[in-house]
Amino acid sequence: MTATSTPETTGSARPRGEARPRDTGGVPLLEARHIVKRFGANTANDDVSLKVMPGEIHALLGENGAGKSTLVKILYGALQPNEGEILWKGQPVVIGSPAEARALGIGMVFQHFSLFEALTVAENIALALPKDADRRGLSATIARVSRDYGLPLDPTSRIADLSVGERQRVEIVRCLLQNPQLVIMDEPTSVLTPQEADQLFETLKRLASEGCAILYISHRLEEVRAICHHATIMRRAKVVAETDPTTETVGTLARLMVGNEVDAVTRTKGVPGAPRLTLAGLDMPALGAFGVPLRAIDLEVRAGEIVAIAGVAGNGQSELFDAVSGERTGRDGAVVIDGRPVGHQGVNERRRLGAAFVPEERLGHGAVPALKLSENVVLTRHGTGEGIASGGFTRFGLAGRIVEAVTKRFDVRKGPADPEARALSGGNLQKFVVGREVDRTPGVLVVAQPTWGVDAGAAAVIRQALIDLARSGSAVLVISQDLDEIFEIADRIAVISRGHLSVPKAAEAMTREEIGLLMAGGAEKR
Repeated sequence: MTATSTPETTGSARPRGEARPRDTGGVPLLEARHIVKRFGANTANDDVSLKVMPGEIHALLGENGAGKSTLVKILYGALQPNEGEILWKGQPVVIGSPAEARALGIGMVFQHFSLFEALTVAENIALALPKDADRRGLSATIARVSRDYGLPLDPTSRIADLSVGERQRVEIVRCLLQNPQLVIMDEPTSVLTPQEADQLFETLKRLASEGCAILYISHRLEEVRAICHHATIMRRAKVVAETDPTTETVGTLARLMVGNEVDAVTRTKGVPGAPRLTLAGLDMPALGAFGVPLRAIDLEVRAGEIVAIAGVAGNGQSELFDAVSGERTGRDGAVVIDGRPVGHQGVNERRRLGAAFVPEERLGHGAVPALKLSENVVLTRHGTGEGIASGGFTRFGLAGRIVEAVTKRFDVRKGPADPEARALSGGNLQKFVVGREVDRTPGVLVVAQPTWGVDAGAAAVIRQALIDLARSGSAVLVISQDLDEIFEIADRIAVISRGHLSVPKAAEAMTREEIGLLMAGGAEKR
């Protein structure tokens, strides 16, 4: 089960930093042996074994639905295996709950946030501390630790007022304050800026040097090559390979994950048509004390093109999405869809005009967790004139056929034909949410973080679908923190900073350095 690297598959350039050789002579900090986990007829883990050594940054890789999240939930006590055993420092243990995992010294940063929105940062972190923990001075400790790790937080901020990136910082700091010996991280950089991610990598390297082990799940293979000492690769519920990621290329790692070559994204040159989405002097007051007001935003997205908006999390992306989608309404002429002023109209009215929207938070915002996929289709398409709901009747059969069409086109991995949204892995739910809207062939599509948390193969499918949709005559607006993604799909690029939007420029005329300067505040000087 060991992947061997040949001269053709080994990366020619070493990643930054030197990963030390794996010490296999000692006792593993954590060992999983022959883990089996079934959900009804679906086997999520099939005879999975794993060893994590002290001080090791160990990557757990696999395509969406491979079984990674199930395995780490078992290691964290959130699920119990049907078969197999877990050893902690060489001794068999039964981890019956996350509290028992934390008592052993295992911490976890989840891909989906587990925060109470009505509570402050400090209150959320306090809830995760042991009952006998001294909470005096907790706010000062949070401020100091978050500052030292390059993930600054205001302990008094309410979670509801924080951006997705800032909420991820809360999850990471909350875990670190528990002084764990093993940290499980599920897609920790998916909502971090490159600068925040680099700071996190330095933090992880420091923790590893002090003996703390990191079990690291990520679909960003360059960062796996940069920081991880060892990788275990899963495919369709089984472990299929183990390797030293520093001796692999991104391509060979991706091939091990998906079992074949990942198709390259093809971006043909588009011929822009008439504007289909126009923002004219769009102003929007901040929502809450920590929100970001939008200030005089002007933008045209034309038929046949993709315009991407880059920016550091918390600079007005959420407010912009809400204003364009109709979740927040304002001045009538500030938002125009196909020549129709819609600033005062809500999301359903904008959908009826042929617009579609994909928010960055898929579970809870993009989909209702407890509803079936077909029911989630009905929620976003009942008023679009497609016949799903009319005359007081709902055609769930049609909704089910849409689910199957999306499943086939976007390779959504699921057990039952129509499961609840929360039963899907994060990446598969993302594929479904994006696919549900692309399937409409909307005239205008606004999508935030389109490939957050998906594997390389799925990211290529989603990005190609966005390009093909634009080339068919739609106007596509992408809000993304992933600069690699932006340069791969965008025709024009703008940067949002502190609620101001820079003048869009052709993607080939932009550099990463220029985007970085605009992120730092240059967007305010138009």
